Amino acid sequence: MAPRLLLVATTSWPTAARLAAAFTKLSWHVEAMAPAGALVRSSRFAETVHRYAALAPMSSLQSAIACAGADLVIPCDDRAVSLLLKLHAKVTRPGHRDLAGLIARSLGAPEHYETMMTRPAFLAAAEALDIAVPRTLAIAGEDEFETGLAEIGLPVVIKADGSWGGAGVAVTCSREEARAAYRRLSEPVSAARSVLRAVRRHDAHHLAAAFAPVRPRLSLQAFISGTPATTSFACWEGEVLSALHFDVVASDGNTGPASVVRRTEDPQMAEAARRLARRFRLSGLHGLDFIRDASGAVHLLEINPRATQTAALALGEGRDLVAALAARATGACPAPRTQAIENDLIALFPQEWRRDPASPHLAAAHHDVPWDDPALLRACLAEPSRFPFRPWLTKERQAMELASLPPGNHPALASER
Repeated sequence: MAPRLLLVATTSWPTAARLAAAFTKLSWHVEAMAPAGALVRSSRFAETVHRYAALAPMSSLQSAIACAGADLVIPCDDRAVSLLLKLHAKVTRPGHRDLAGLIARSLGAPEHYETMMTRPAFLAAAEALDIAVPRTLAIAGEDEFETGLAEIGLPVVIKADGSWGGAGVAVTCSREEARAAYRRLSEPVSAARSVLRAVRRHDAHHLAAAFAPVRPRLSLQAFISGTPATTSFACWEGEVLSALHFDVVASDGNTGPASVVRRTEDPQMAEAARRLARRFRLSGLHGLDFIRDASGAVHLLEINPRATQTAALALGEGRDLVAALAARATGACPAPRTQAIENDLIALFPQEWRRDPASPHLAAAHHDVPWDDPALLRACLAEPSRFPFRPWLTKERQAMELASLPPGNHPALASER
């Protein structure tokens, strides 16, 4: 029987849909759990998509796992990781060992995730492994903020734990900016604002926050001037199976996710992934964010303890995370996917197209358009951008947008279009 995978998503990000295609092409049976409107629901590669209810997340997750009969579970966003960890803590008792074992097999050692998901603690652990990191201080209260600001100096980066996609991060250059950012990030979002966000963004998580506001944990981080870099890696019981390293060429704002990346070989990034995987006994798909300074050295900023947006890319033998993880999970020989990407410059879709429809990277880079998944492609074109009041595109407008997409170097473009 084909091995079975459950992708766990609580957002509409394209990561789950792209991973569904990657694993299906390796003859896995792929199911997903995702909210209404999630892009993975449009993918032809997800055989079943179970309902995720933001107001009943744990019961949704337990039901999806029970129905999927999965051999492996992959979280596709940070909230999904937290749900899996909560479920593991709940079922680590007699009678639930199979479920607890599935989660541990998929993530690695669950007991280490609390450290990984707390930025100052994670970076302290990384520094103890001789990995270069910026100075980072946990702050609890205004007095600690002022003391930390005096120690680190300006400019300084203020970060909130539990945030992703560039949210909850502020780069400040003056004391006034830093204090304003601290006040903004340290206060729970008001009930009225949470309800408004839930309506505007069609996301019930904000409605849940209105009834149970959470005060985030903040940290101060020394600012390092440079350019972003990122690593995606697959690992199993603390061993790195395969890793992809990229310099970020374009991104959604100063702190947002990458939209264009260039593959690189970097011994520092590779060694950081190896040491961290071993230290935290990781399994599954993970990501690391770095900053590359003027000398070319990289400094680790944080870990993404889940699949990231470059995890599904296939760059040839030894550079295919999904193939490496699938092989180790089943005990089979690695079977890299066909049609490996040969261009080291990659424009991620729909990220770069949304950032700048006239971007020269869309023609010069490999434009990672899912031509073999037409319904997903249409859903990406129709999905509202990050601006909440942009209307959904009509079918006629979708066709116009599709026709305008540069082909890049995709070999199947002519037949798909």
